Amino acid sequence: MSPAFALALPVVMSVLLACILGGLLRVLRGPTRADRMLAAQLFGTTATAVLIVMALATGDRALLDVALAFAVLAAVTVVAFVATSGRGRP
Repeated sequence: MSPAFALALPVVMSVLLACILGGLLRVLRGPTRADRMLAAQLFGTTATAVLIVMALATGDRALLDVALAFAVLAAVTVVAFVATSGRGRP
């Protein structure tokens, strides 16, 4: 790990933690289901970012595979939410 990356790592992780906390506030306060779903999407994106940073820090390439799986699952959940929350339901 380069010295510059070692210095930037706490800053990057702090920003990612702030993203998680912001999403948690949106989940708790709402006010709509769409707001909560977007916060869940933020959790998936942030988890992907955390795993990528961890993979770069540790050199473990398996974490990149897990990050890819998280990214795909986050996208699928949004598609499922949109498909089930249509306006013209009987």
